[in-house]
Amino acid sequence: MVSHIGPPSDEAKSIFADLGYSVSGDGTTFTAARDWKEIEVLAVTNDVDTPNGDRMRCFVTWSDCVHDLGAALDSAAPDYEYAVIGVEEDGEYEVARAPT
Repeated sequence: MVSHIGPPSDEAKSIFADLGYSVSGDGTTFTAARDWKEIEVLAVTNDVDTPNGDRMRCFVTWSDCVHDLGAALDSAAPDYEYAVIGVEEDGEYEVARAPT
């Protein structure tokens, strides 16, 4: 069990910066942009409000929250493309769901 408090905001920013995205914004929601692609990134735990709109989104959560977050997103059935990334405390991550 991961002993974390709050969403992995810093880890999410680091992941996207390492992938060559320009990261802007503070807090748990920020924008990652590269070339023509702009993604709204939401650092969350396993509880999330699904925003409206047609913007591509990436939900970044702790690895032990991926299953519950995936179930919540499946239940909400948002009408936009989204990805889910699970992060370990050591910074390693895995794309748990890629956009369709």
